[in-house]
Amino acid sequence: MNKAEYDLIVTIVNQGYSDDVMEAAKKAGAYGGTLINARGTASNEYKKFFGTIVEPEKEMILIIAEHGSRNSIMESITKGAGLSKKGMGVTFALPIDRVVGMSSPKEENKNE
Repeated sequence: MNKAEYDLIVTIVNQGYSDDVMEAAKKAGAYGGTLINARGTASNEYKKFFGTIVEPEKEMILIIAEHGSRNSIMESITKGAGLSKKGMGVTFALPIDRVVGMSSPKEENKNE
């Protein structure tokens, strides 16, 4: 089995914390990411506001990173976005077996 060159780092945080996630990720070597607005569905997250149930808004940040930098990026995100505190969010990584159409700044500098 081939070892994955890249990993997809997925981080889910409460709305308003995606800038903290990306700042921490970039400090650790990430080139960028994609932000997706999401909504939490865990029953203990529902809150009532004037008798109306409000579902908490979430932000999902997707970062494709080289396999060798995955752990340092995830550790930086955990510290920078406060994910070690209960309820602040979660980050996890999945191996990617193929990437098409993506270049890193290192590759762009080689071609110049």
